[in-house]
Order: sequence, then structure tokens, then C-alpha cells
Amino acid sequence: MDLTLPLQILSDGNAGSFIHHDIYQCILSFLIACFLSIISIPIIINLSNLLHLTAKPGFRSSHETETPTLGGIAIFASTLIAYFLWPHSENILDSNLISLSMTGIIILFFLGIKDDILAVDPTKKLIIQIFASLILVAMGNFKVDNFYGIFGIHDVSDFISIPLTVFIFIAIINAINLIDGIDGLAGGISLIAGVGFGIWFILNDHFSFGCLSFAMSGSLLGFLRFNFSKTSKIFMGDTGSLIVGYLLSIFSVEFLSLNVGYLHDTSAYFNAPIIVMVLLIVPIFDTLRVFIVRIFKGGSPFVADRNHMHHILIDNGLNHFWASFVLWMVTIVNTTLFFIFHGDITNTASLYIYIGMFGVYMIVAHMLKRRISTGKAVKKLVKSPSFNDDDLSGPGKILREL
Repeated sequence: MDLTLPLQILSDGNAGSFIHHDIYQCILSFLIACFLSIISIPIIINLSNLLHLTAKPGFRSSHETETPTLGGIAIFASTLIAYFLWPHSENILDSNLISLSMTGIIILFFLGIKDDILAVDPTKKLIIQIFASLILVAMGNFKVDNFYGIFGIHDVSDFISIPLTVFIFIAIINAINLIDGIDGLAGGISLIAGVGFGIWFILNDHFSFGCLSFAMSGSLLGFLRFNFSKTSKIFMGDTGSLIVGYLLSIFSVEFLSLNVGYLHDTSAYFNAPIIVMVLLIVPIFDTLRVFIVRIFKGGSPFVADRNHMHHILIDNGLNHFWASFVLWMVTIVNTTLFFIFHGDITNTASLYIYIGMFGVYMIVAHMLKRRISTGKAVKKLVKSPSFNDDDLSGPGKILREL
């Protein structure tokens, strides 16, 4: 990864060269996307309220008022405008892949709008997601065809790589959609991952992907300003989560593909698959956990409930910001620790550690759920008409007095 160029430009005092450098353009794309998102969302909020395009509180909702759900329109528009400000002809292959991906992005944009307004059958949504993914995988030869030595496997055939890549797209798209349950969570996690991917793309001279990563991240930062607002709140809706999930899928697959190509380069990350899983640790762990719990209870893994980690944190007394902040820090801390300690650990060993971390995640979630159940039982007991001070002594009486 070439870190010397920006430093050399600055040390030579050649600010003019730096202005035209790709890094500057990516930073500017981030800022422009953020600005466009901020100025467009109030318009979308007003239109949504006038047309009654709002989400009503339900049993899974962590909100008490109707809220506009079309924030994804601002994310979509600001991302693409900020990206297409600059020419992207230096790396023809990257530019062609992103141009091809725009077809899938537009398809998912209209799917998301329809789902936010009218609701779309889950099976139809899945079919359209697969179609949007196959456009890039089949027509762009865009696939994960190397396992980086996990379980001793390296190159794999198209019979495995194509279905695997489509699965990665579907998994990430729906994982982002599933964590979009409280203010700031999906947007914040995607912002962190987008910046992480963007920095790597820039440092390795893949300007097109770096610019798109930063444009998406900037639009999400602008969105978060309203997502946390008490007076001008808006959700990204399926329009936003589908597009952001699709973009993160593209960044993930490209990151894996490029590091295979750089296998003999000292700047390559031979731990690339683990890096992707750590950057997306919250949506991956949360999706796996809720599916496992639902199946274990004998239900369908696709039936919605309040069993997500963000719901558990809210039910334990955290507000939306702090619940999201805790899960942001899970991403940041685990990513930082991985880069500090991964050393010469093989990908197979790293995967085992990752699975162990998932086990810890399951235990923590179970303990927090039990804490909620215990709290509800105590409140029910205290409110019971037959309950009086003589029923308890010692700590129990203190609890009653509280």
C-alpha cells in the first residue's frame, strides 16, 4: 500500500498537485455527498409527511410516532452525484465494473421504494436481489474464486464461486436490512465499513472504488444527522438498506478479488476474508444469531421478532444512540485488535477464533435476555395486588421500597 505519495506531495510543498490527486477528490466526494444528503432529506421528510408515506409504530418498533421511511432516496442520489463528479477512466476494469453495478443499484432502488410504500412479497424481493447480483457476477465476471487457504482450499471452480458470490451479495444485503431496527445502527456500521474499504482502495490506486466508498460514506453521515434527530427524524427504509447492502457486497467481493491478484505483493492482505468478516461483524453475528434462535424455538428464521441485539440493548435500558454506539465500538475495537494481533495466524485459525467470538456473542446476548426477563418478573411481582412489605425482608424489602 503506497503511503508515500501524499506525504511526499505535502513535504515538497506542492499543494497544487495534491489538489488534483485522487485522495483529494475522494475526500471531496465524501463532503459533497454529505452536503447533498443533508440538504435533500428535509425535502423528502416534508413530501413523506404530506403524502403520508410514514412507518407506523408496531410491536417490533422502537419508536412511538409515525416516521418517514424514504431516507434511502437521499442516500442513493447523493452517492451517485458525488461519485460521477469526477472522470473514472484511469482504471478501465474498475470503471466498467462500477458502471455495470449501476444497473443493479437502480433495480434495487426501485424495489426499495416499492417496498417502503406498498410492501413487496419476501420471495419476490429475494428473486430481484439475486437477479441484481447476477448482473454483476455473470456479466462482469465478478466473483470470489479463492478461499485464501481456509481449510487448505485455494482456487475454486465457477460451479462454486458463482453461487458463493451471489450468496455473499444476498447475505450482506439482508444482514444490513435486518440490523436497520434502531436509529444510527445500519447507517453507522455501513459508514465505518465504507470508510475502511475506501481507504484500502485509495492506497492501492483503485480510485473508482475508493471514490464510490467515500461517496456512500458521506451520504450516510448526512443521513445520520436526521436519523438521530428528535424533530426531523427519517429512516433509510428498504430503499437505503438494499442499496447500501449491495454496495458493501461489491466492496467486499472486490477487496477479496484484488488481494488475490496482489498475493505476492507485500501490501496484500492474505487475511482478506477475515478482514471482511470483522468489518461486518455486527450484521453477520446478529443475522446468524437471530436465525439460530428462531430455528431452535421451532419457528421460521424469516419471521420478524424483537430478538436482535439492538432490541436487547434497548430493552436493557439503553437509548438508540448508546445502543448503536456500543455496536459501532464492537466493529471498531474488533477490527483494530485484528490488525494488531493477527500476525502470522492462518486464515483457518482466524476463522476458528471468529467462530469462538460468535459463541461469546451468543452467551452475552443470552445473559442480557435473561436480565430483561428477570427485570420484568420483578416488576410484575412488585405490581401484584397481593404483594406487600411483609412478603419480603432484607434486600427484597429494599427492592420493594425502590
